[in-house]
Amino acid sequence: MAKKDSYEERAEALLAPIVEENGCEIYDVEYVKEGSEWYLRAYIDKPDGVNINDCENVSRVFSAKLDEEDFIPDAYILEVSSPGLGRALKKDRHFEKSLGDEVEVKTYKPIERQKEFIGILKAYDKDTVTIEIKNNSGIKDMVFAKSDIAIIRLTLDF
Repeated sequence: MAKKDSYEERAEALLAPIVEENGCEIYDVEYVKEGSEWYLRAYIDKPDGVNINDCENVSRVFSAKLDEEDFIPDAYILEVSSPGLGRALKKDRHFEKSLGDEVEVKTYKPIERQKEFIGILKAYDKDTVTIEIKNNSGIKDMVFAKSDIAIIRLTLDF
């Protein structure tokens, strides 16, 4: 297991009881390098959405627990936030919860001369994602290999 994955897994295990105590759930945990800085990001959610107080309460306790466990030797910045409206779908639980919702798929390379697709999430498995796309010729299902997808996220509906 890569160092990054190990850190994310351990952080998520520490975070789980904290979010539960605060009436929230874990959406995702990521450990990423941006520029010269490392970030440990915890995305939390709850049915009616999280607010700044939820993030602050979870962050305070989570930060203390991370200091106590001290398993990440590198300096990093801790961020606790909502996954946002246009949340990325990464895990099976994200896909399951989003079936029937409109998503935006961006691919690494063009497929049918385009790299961005919007449609309804119809299905997924360990290797593929299927969305229903409406275009001038009607409605069709498009199946994408997960390895071809740069990002898939919920669309913003205003």
